[in-house]
Amino acid sequence: MAESLQLDNLDREILNVLLENARTYAELAKQLNVSLGTIHVRVEKMKQAGIILGTRVEIDPRQLGFDVYCFIGIILKSARDYPAALSKLEALDEVVEAWYTTGHYSIFIKVMNRSIDALQQVLINKIQTIDEIQSTETLISLQNLIMRTIKP
Repeated sequence: MAESLQLDNLDREILNVLLENARTYAELAKQLNVSLGTIHVRVEKMKQAGIILGTRVEIDPRQLGFDVYCFIGIILKSARDYPAALSKLEALDEVVEAWYTTGHYSIFIKVMNRSIDALQQVLINKIQTIDEIQSTETLISLQNLIMRTIKP
């Protein structure tokens, strides 16, 4: 289990700078006017505490030809169908996010495709063939206006 860590202002600054543009520890130390060792120790503590989960490269899906983003609300046949449905959805490459929700939908997923035709095939031949799913509602995204993580 991760240890609890109280963040101070420097920790928050480190996180904010990393969120803007992950960079080397040396660049962070120079920007924040602290030693390289301080940055290393602070980042490692935040990793151990589970605050920093990892680093990743951000890819623009549109540059790879994925122009159709949509959200699909899923109503399950029964609440007990959730684990099986989730397992089948997780196996689909087009499903990039899945949320277990309250309200009208049991599961809400984000799906990315190269075209409307590809989306239609995913809906007909993959998602709607999952036995545990009673029905779906698809919302096509026209534009992503806000995309960010929470500020520390």
